[in-house]
Amino acid sequence: MEQLKHECGVAMIRLLKPLGFYERKYGTRKYGLNKLYLMMEKQHNRGQEGAGIACVNLDAPVGHEYMFRERAEGKDAITEIFKNVDSSFVGQLYMGHLRYSTTGKSGIQFVHPFMRRNNWRAKNLILCGNFNMTNIDEVFLFLTAHGQSPRIYGDSYITLELMGHRLDREVERLYQEAYRMGLRGTHITHHIEDRIEIANVLRTTMPHFDGGYVMCGQTGSGEMFAIRDPWGIRPAFWYQDDEIVVLASERPVIQTCFDLKADDIHELLPGQSLIVRKNGESCLEQIIPSKKMSACSFERIYFSRGNDKDIYQERKCLGEQLMPAIMKAIDNDVPHTVFSFIPNTAEVAFYGMTDGIRKLCNNVRIEKVVWKDIKLRTFISDGNERNDLAAHVYDITYGSLEANKDNLVIIDDSIVRGTTLKESIFKILDRLHPKKIVMVSSSPQIRYPDYYGIDMSHLEELCAFRATIALIKERGMQQIIADTYSLCKSDPMSDNHVRRIYAPFTINEINRKIVEMLRPEGMQTPIELVFQSIEGLHQACPNHPGDWYFTGHYPTPGGIRMVNQAFIHYVEDILKLQL
Repeated sequence: MEQLKHECGVAMIRLLKPLGFYERKYGTRKYGLNKLYLMMEKQHNRGQEGAGIACVNLDAPVGHEYMFRERAEGKDAITEIFKNVDSSFVGQLYMGHLRYSTTGKSGIQFVHPFMRRNNWRAKNLILCGNFNMTNIDEVFLFLTAHGQSPRIYGDSYITLELMGHRLDREVERLYQEAYRMGLRGTHITHHIEDRIEIANVLRTTMPHFDGGYVMCGQTGSGEMFAIRDPWGIRPAFWYQDDEIVVLASERPVIQTCFDLKADDIHELLPGQSLIVRKNGESCLEQIIPSKKMSACSFERIYFSRGNDKDIYQERKCLGEQLMPAIMKAIDNDVPHTVFSFIPNTAEVAFYGMTDGIRKLCNNVRIEKVVWKDIKLRTFISDGNERNDLAAHVYDITYGSLEANKDNLVIIDDSIVRGTTLKESIFKILDRLHPKKIVMVSSSPQIRYPDYYGIDMSHLEELCAFRATIALIKERGMQQIIADTYSLCKSDPMSDNHVRRIYAPFTINEINRKIVEMLRPEGMQTPIELVFQSIEGLHQACPNHPGDWYFTGHYPTPGGIRMVNQAFIHYVEDILKLQL
């Protein structure tokens, strides 16, 4: 319902045969480029603020360009990029990236891939990733202490510079080795390019970072790699045969683009790197020891495409598990209840919910009550006009339920800020005059920000947090805020102290306060919220235990520090307003 900007999507292709092979078999030398286009379009859900592609041509003669890049901003960036590339954009290594900004920084200079240039082919580096680093301040200080001066303060550029620095050291190591062997001139160059150990570069780069990431890179001499964070927060999948090696953020992307079975495709494991050498040989290297598995559960609930066979079943399970709570909310009155969903990402959970209903009652009333109608036009700048337009983003099916007699159960995948509920959904549903609205979330209450690539980094934006603070103030419990603030200031690393804020209240107490805060003025229809339980989440998505946005259990030290810092900022901003 409230579209979250997400972590980004990556795609990489390494052709293992000469380009003439693909021309003979598939009728074009642009086989790799065409497949990259398909992989990026199939991941369009992961980024609509910008996109970029890169290519390395290992056949280019000396004195000619061998690394190419094209980037564009906007939701039509993929189309624009591939419209602009010409016949020179052909090679053996391809990389694509789709961007959603989670830091607020915009502009073409922040669109991946990033390039680091050098006259030595082996020192050229192209980098893109699905990541958000939580300790970029420390890495920046590390770089500057070693004499570097990064041009831009941002995790993408700083990652590029640190990895580029380590790549330089690897090349220089091989240069010294070749020189001691008596090699000179281009013989040294060939010695370096044939023996680069990307694993050395990664082992001396990635342990510096705290965060969730899938980092993808290519060098001018033909090395390709991808590495996943040791907690497994961000996803990556790969496939190889005798013609190609490919990697993408989502499994069905590879399945569809290359007509494969799910079992043909492998998941990159936490801390693991897929490396393809210049000669096409590939290997898996454990770069960082794997840590407590914390794969992002939001990938399963919302972000990843629902056509993955496992995600589809998990989302259905999320919906079905809500049935006991839903039945209680409607007082078991299924004959006088209409069931529906918020388009479009909650549709699969809706199927699971209705499957659960049918196990209890054959006569289930299902309607498409809500329609996603229009998008807010940004050229309207007046606040009141924008709010009025936002109220009509959704429309309803008139006559879909009997006024004042039928309950309406409507499911969404998540309730984050609550803005769309207040400004649009509840207002438009009230026109149907249901006896009661049961608003269902297939995910638990979102109580904490994310710092690993999802655009929800401020506590005060979360409706569950705002409702809890309101309860604290109503009941004269402000000392909890003061004590939590003090702990966040004095001990920001040992624990997530913000969890103390929620401890005195039940889920139902917070739910009732959320309803009170989000109910539009003048609306009389009773509303009840039903959220997924933490236990239900883990039962439905057993292999993706990362749940910090719900429980506050951040997997990395950087996440703990940042949530405590967010609470400090919240309290201090309130104090500034009071002065």
